[in-house]
Amino acid sequence: MTEIAITGLGVVCRLGRGVETFWAGVRAGATADADRVPDPDLKVPLPLYYLVPDEDPAPEGTVGPGPGPRDAVEPAPQDAVGSAPESTVGPAPQDAVAPAPRDSVGPATRYTLEAGLEACADARLDTVPGSRIAVVMGSSVGDARQVELARAGQVPPVADASPPFTLASALAAEIGAGAGAVNLSNACAGSGYAIAMGAEMIRSGEADVVVAGGAEAYSRVTVAAFNQMGALAPDRPRPFDRDRAGVVLGEGAGVVVLESAAHARARDARMYATLAGSGWSCDAAHPTAPDPSGAQAGRAMRAALAEAGAGPGEVRLIVPHATGTRLNDSTESAAMGAVFGDRLGAIPLHNLKAVVGHLAGGAGVLGTVLAALCFHHGAVPGNPPTAAPDPGCPVRLPTGETELSSGVALVNAYAFGGNNISLALTGAPS
Repeated sequence: MTEIAITGLGVVCRLGRGVETFWAGVRAGATADADRVPDPDLKVPLPLYYLVPDEDPAPEGTVGPGPGPRDAVEPAPQDAVGSAPESTVGPAPQDAVAPAPRDSVGPATRYTLEAGLEACADARLDTVPGSRIAVVMGSSVGDARQVELARAGQVPPVADASPPFTLASALAAEIGAGAGAVNLSNACAGSGYAIAMGAEMIRSGEADVVVAGGAEAYSRVTVAAFNQMGALAPDRPRPFDRDRAGVVLGEGAGVVVLESAAHARARDARMYATLAGSGWSCDAAHPTAPDPSGAQAGRAMRAALAEAGAGPGEVRLIVPHATGTRLNDSTESAAMGAVFGDRLGAIPLHNLKAVVGHLAGGAGVLGTVLAALCFHHGAVPGNPPTAAPDPGCPVRLPTGETELSSGVALVNAYAFGGNNISLALTGAPS
């Protein structure tokens, strides 16, 4: 089977912009209470969200920052992790759609463009023909906020395509990618599926390079729905804690560049890690709640390991879905226990959502970026301390840094509708 390399990374989240900022914040365990959304028309008990911090003022009528002027980006050394000069990728196909002005798109699209351009520059894709590059993005609601604002008369009416499903096309237009632009709406598993689909596009010969990821931005409908379900934490997420009270949603985007290892070697690209396997399944048990047995979540993990040609004993890191809701964490613990048995307590987990919140459609790709960086640096950052570990969730959450020299990292992402995906990465310190 074709070996798939991860050669570029890009991140925007509550910690700030850029992979270096993300890595530093995760290493510091920089958890925080949720932001109160500055939206006076949001009439809910918990108007909470992790917002991307301001960099430049946002266009009027939007929540969240806009990107700075393109010519104001300071070029970074090419050997800096996750930061390289912004560039347009390859020559655009003659029939490519012209990129939209940055200030005319919604925040989820802007975050997609920021993270996507960082990942493409990091991978140094300027020598790859645009006709051989595809884009695949996952999102739950995308720029649904633009529809809310349009209906309120605060921005021009939304035309042409539905905002949740324009992220991939916007990034493809920006970088001149002509091999396809696909948007997935597998809810909180979306970006995990996007990465798996990207790998299959490469193996089938549809593209030489796939830019894959996911993004979310604040929308009133999302916060209202999670309030109605009673699934939001009143302050911050505490996955696997005995007293966990719910999830904190987060804004942002994550993007990875995928290509065959042979293609990467031929152009002397840096490889952070290898996407060795993926597995997916569906609970079909409830519209929003997981199957408490965790059987199908376990099936996805086993399938990812089988495709990677690895056994449970080779797993050295798990980035769990771990939203901080009572049922999700206990279900995932049961699933991991069924796969790993007594060894589960020896495998370090990283509670990423305790730091950046739950990016829904972007959750899987942020976990993938973290796992790739852990291999690159040869270390797993410590977790924010868990005040009262849940005895029903027998997982290992080290607060100190853990060495990661080789082996398999497993990334889990689960979603409404019972959508489950697991990704298996392999690597070694660069």
